[in-house]
Amino acid sequence: MKKIILHTFLLIASLCFSLAQAQNKISVTNLQCEMLNNPEGIDVLQPRLSWQIKADVNDVKQTAYQILVASTLENLNSNKADLWDSGKVTSNESVNVIYNGKKLKDRDNAFWKVIVFTNKGEIKSATTAHFSIGILTYADWKSTRWIGYEKLSKDDSISQYSKLSARYLRKEIDVKKQVKNAKVYIMGMGLYELYINGNKIGDQVLAPVPTDYTKNVKYNVFDVTSQLKEGKNMLGTILGNGRFFAMRQDYKPYKIKSFGLPKMALQLFVEYTDGTKDVIRTDDTWKLTTNGPILSNNEYDGEEYDARKEMEGWNTINFDDSSWVNARYVQEPGGFYEAQMTPNMKIKGEVKPISIKATAKGTYILDMGQNMVGWLQLKVKGKSGDQVTMKFAESLQADGSLYIANLRDAKTTDVYTLKGEGEEIWEPRFIFHGFRFVEISGFPTKPTVDNFVGKVVYDDMKTTGTFESSNATMNQIFKNAQWGISGNYKGMPIDCPQRNERQPWLGDRTTGAYGESFLFDNQTLYAKWLDDIKYSQTQDGGLPDVAPAFWRYYGDNVTWPGTYITVGDMLYQQFGDAEVIIKQYPTMKKWMLYMEENYLENDLMDKDKYGDWCVPPESLELIRSKDPARMTDGQLLSSAFYYQLLNIMKKFAVISNANADIAHYDDLATRIKKAFNAKFLNTDKNYYANNTVTANVLPLAFGMVPENLKDKVFQSMVHEVEVTKQGHISTGVIGTQFLMRTLTNFGRGDLAYKLASNKTYPSWGFMVENGATTIWELWNGNTADPSMNSQNHVMLLGDLMIWYYENMAGIKSNPETPGFKQIIMKPDFNAGLTFVNASYESIHGLIKSNWKKDKKGLEWKISIPANTSALVYLPTADSKQITVNKTKLEKASITFKAEGDQQVLSLQSGDYSISLK
Repeated sequence: MKKIILHTFLLIASLCFSLAQAQNKISVTNLQCEMLNNPEGIDVLQPRLSWQIKADVNDVKQTAYQILVASTLENLNSNKADLWDSGKVTSNESVNVIYNGKKLKDRDNAFWKVIVFTNKGEIKSATTAHFSIGILTYADWKSTRWIGYEKLSKDDSISQYSKLSARYLRKEIDVKKQVKNAKVYIMGMGLYELYINGNKIGDQVLAPVPTDYTKNVKYNVFDVTSQLKEGKNMLGTILGNGRFFAMRQDYKPYKIKSFGLPKMALQLFVEYTDGTKDVIRTDDTWKLTTNGPILSNNEYDGEEYDARKEMEGWNTINFDDSSWVNARYVQEPGGFYEAQMTPNMKIKGEVKPISIKATAKGTYILDMGQNMVGWLQLKVKGKSGDQVTMKFAESLQADGSLYIANLRDAKTTDVYTLKGEGEEIWEPRFIFHGFRFVEISGFPTKPTVDNFVGKVVYDDMKTTGTFESSNATMNQIFKNAQWGISGNYKGMPIDCPQRNERQPWLGDRTTGAYGESFLFDNQTLYAKWLDDIKYSQTQDGGLPDVAPAFWRYYGDNVTWPGTYITVGDMLYQQFGDAEVIIKQYPTMKKWMLYMEENYLENDLMDKDKYGDWCVPPESLELIRSKDPARMTDGQLLSSAFYYQLLNIMKKFAVISNANADIAHYDDLATRIKKAFNAKFLNTDKNYYANNTVTANVLPLAFGMVPENLKDKVFQSMVHEVEVTKQGHISTGVIGTQFLMRTLTNFGRGDLAYKLASNKTYPSWGFMVENGATTIWELWNGNTADPSMNSQNHVMLLGDLMIWYYENMAGIKSNPETPGFKQIIMKPDFNAGLTFVNASYESIHGLIKSNWKKDKKGLEWKISIPANTSALVYLPTADSKQITVNKTKLEKASITFKAEGDQQVLSLQSGDYSISLK
């Protein structure tokens, strides 16, 4: 009996020791609420909680979880979950778990952690996370007044080139007791900087994110407990113009929406250690001046700053503000107040110039070496009144001077006037530029590159993707895409950052947003953008081509507004975000019905506005093609696209529990497909319409081609690419969204590779060969009419970035398990590359794919995040050729099966080294 007890004890001890070893290698990290890095002041009462499991051992599966949520950190540390104890929930879900505890109220704090149960044992999150509720109702803002100054200063003007000086506001407050916690809630229109006792609050820039302020206004929340002291304190703000005071105020009012002069509403909510509370609000006791150093700030034209007018100590106590006026009560913007659920912009990096050269006219040309978005920091010494002018552009003329014709009427100029007190360092606050080159004039000494630093500015989102391959051209295209995509993230996805446009065009991101999601964590940005689109819907159901609708472009075509639906699909597929679909579904359905009722004729969508925008012209000198053979029928485009949207809406109907809608979508899709093939399919010659690549790729990609003709239609398309266009791209914005994947999915990854690696016109590589460091707006932007070419656009990327990751690296989310719960790893090893080294930080964790092939065989190292799995495809019918982690596949504990000439391995999480000889 003693031997049995001893044996049992040893067995238990051994198991405990093994479990402890396993737990040392497994951790729960990256706890997030609503996928936000800083979830202060959210307005979601049942937020979604997510976490990642990281492990150094293979085959880690979550079997259950227990979430603990408490009102204080002390309660949470004592495991007193006074807000919610989920109990042990049997589930493998670790993302988007909906809070289901006590009802949360205005300003409630919640601290949480999670206990995860796995097949390897129980793991507790080593860290805790926090979120807080914002101001939920309009009534809670009601006694907070909007303040501002509804007059122009003597040097201000409202015109095509409006100038408006910044508004400086200050308020001295008395903090009566010791502060336990304090938060400030601010709406500063159009842009703001907030100070307490002389210190800037937060490291954000160009805040808040832009919206249509008549529809919704975003507020930011900051914990300022450590900034306040007992006694006198000073609140200070600077208000810039942003999109609120329109960049072309009172110019083309039929097109450009404007909102008025800058204004602000603010609450400072203070809780004292004795339990009492206080609220400081904006009112007409705040003091204001427009006589500060920021003379003008206009996103198109630049910022003017006169350092002689600086007001030292203006945002601290005991400053003499007797010359300032009392702020005025002003009309509110009109939109509902919402917590900002996407990050603000930040300075995300620095670029040092590579050269500076004198010109014949006495100025200097600064070369940053990279087309970038942001501004310059200036370091200068000189006399009071010296004025340094910096004009920004993307390229140079033949004589070495700035090329500015493509900027249109944007002045893109910053002016700094010195105060003359030793070394002065300055950078603008309320503007950004898209530029590589800067003309410097008025510099008091001979400038060097050390006098300037480029500040890179975009939304504060994580870079999630890396990609490197054996092809140098493709690698540079990837870098160009990274720079272009990030630079055009400005609280909304804009088309370009340099000329007098900078608008959130829908058509630029229809499929592009999907590719971008591999490079950047853009989930909250695009969820916010879907709200912008929703708010822009007309009462009868129409959607604009630009949203927020700063430009009144309501054209009722399919391909641009359809982005509303395709971006929703991306958020579901890439991030597993079903809530965004449920939220947007009624508006999406309303638009679909609007288009059907107004433009469906004989079961075809008889409405198109832009065609296959930016088809490569037949000549390097043409801006737009004049060859009808290159143009794709607009009815074909809109009908095919609408058919695809119907199929997506069927999926959305299921997610939204609107199953009654499915029959209508099915019936209409069937009718459109029949009418489409009857009108456009040439069954004698096996191609659609006039046989453009776009005319064929859309029905192939959308599953509209009769089964018995798929291969023949595909061969017609291949002939156009390979023979007629000599292996070059011939699609515009619409066709390029589906070209690369369709070629590869039908077995011609080699042809897709040729398109991706080409260096001659038209191609992405042609841009690289001609010095591009971002993606151009036109395939021939340097040779046609450069004045029409933005050198930093993303719309021509199409599905290229998706193809990089899904078809070359083999990192794809299985559509049946959205959010990379199961990964499909199926690279096209025979397309033309000899190695790929890529990674992607999914919502479940880091996915890696690093393969290399030569005459000896294939070596492939992959990493699969914990609590996920992967289907791994290897190009051989012979399983005996495969080893996994130095073990023959047939002897390894791995499930595999043959599919045609491939072996498909079902791998659980972990790191694997696969060899194929």
